[in-house]
Amino acid sequence: MTNFSKIALAAAACLAIAAAPAKAQDSVKIGLILPMTGGQASTGKQIDNAIKLYMSQKGDTVAGKKVEVILKDDGAVPDNTKRIAQELIVNDKVNIVAGFGVTPAALAVAPLATEAKIPEIVMAAGASIITERSPYIVRTSFTLAQSSTIIGDWAAKNGIKKVATLTSDYAPGNDALNFFKQNFTAGGGQIVEEVKVPLQNPDFAPFLQRMKDSNPDAMFVFVPAGQGGNFMKQYAERGLTKIKVIGPGDVMDDDLLNGMGDAALGAVTALHYSADHNSQANKDFVAAYKKMFGQRPGFMAVGGYDGIHLIYEALKKTGGKTEGDALVEAMKGMKWESPRGPMSIDPDTRDVIHNEYIRKVEKKDGELYNVEFQTFESVKDPGKTKK
Repeated sequence: MTNFSKIALAAAACLAIAAAPAKAQDSVKIGLILPMTGGQASTGKQIDNAIKLYMSQKGDTVAGKKVEVILKDDGAVPDNTKRIAQELIVNDKVNIVAGFGVTPAALAVAPLATEAKIPEIVMAAGASIITERSPYIVRTSFTLAQSSTIIGDWAAKNGIKKVATLTSDYAPGNDALNFFKQNFTAGGGQIVEEVKVPLQNPDFAPFLQRMKDSNPDAMFVFVPAGQGGNFMKQYAERGLTKIKVIGPGDVMDDDLLNGMGDAALGAVTALHYSADHNSQANKDFVAAYKKMFGQRPGFMAVGGYDGIHLIYEALKKTGGKTEGDALVEAMKGMKWESPRGPMSIDPDTRDVIHNEYIRKVEKKDGELYNVEFQTFESVKDPGKTKK
């Protein structure tokens, strides 16, 4: 294909996207792009499950509009995500795109959301920069900066002097590392080893040997949701169980926790959600999720549940109008009681504000749970507030 042909095709695609919002008025179409296969498949399944649960509870009609969800599997591959989003916007005439299991996937779609002027609801990805890439992005998941600053402060104040870090080598991993390191070292802590592992299909064994050799008091770990089970298996096999695991809560995802066995006991993490969270809203959510899907929800499920709630409530506020600017404006500043606790959307950044909890893995009634023991209320994303 000639360069001229490529330019012509690209221009045609942009024109098609720009013209996309000529949509049917009796329905609201949501293009849900998730990793349903591959290393992040548990993320996609949790979010898809949670949306199905919410719609079973609230119905598939809101503000007089029929809600239609079109699920597409991107395998957490950004090139797939971008292609799928283009097809959903141009061919399916979706009003909203949502999901996004990893940060590179969310970033790949940002310019398309801006061009088409439709909301992009990020239900999983956690790098701080995401909402800055398009005025149409609104997030209901979390940021790594929120949880990593909290666990950094906690570690420095609780007798942990030397830490080795193991983080996935992409934007959220870098956020987790940098914000943890910033707060931990400010409190007098020392980083004795620092390794980064590939995002896709990592073999942790050689990196774990470096962790062991550095003889730390604790190991700070960030791997994306879905990889925690494999990490903990190799952690136990390499004989590292005497080294405490700390970090943001992704590594101890509730839907995989029971499969990790006793090696996970005592791990201390910071996160915005635990299946053990003691509120009526969460007890009802966990019971309904277990009844429908036969397993407990994790924090990714909550990101999806809150994401579809945000969409429903925004449609109520607009009276069913689906113009992107009106929907995003309706979402700004919205507050509600989530299974995670109090939840709101920052009107300035379109990012999530929620509580962060310090949790310790304990055994309750024969099962492993992240048991919350300290709460930090209404945490904004420090990745933005410090810029």
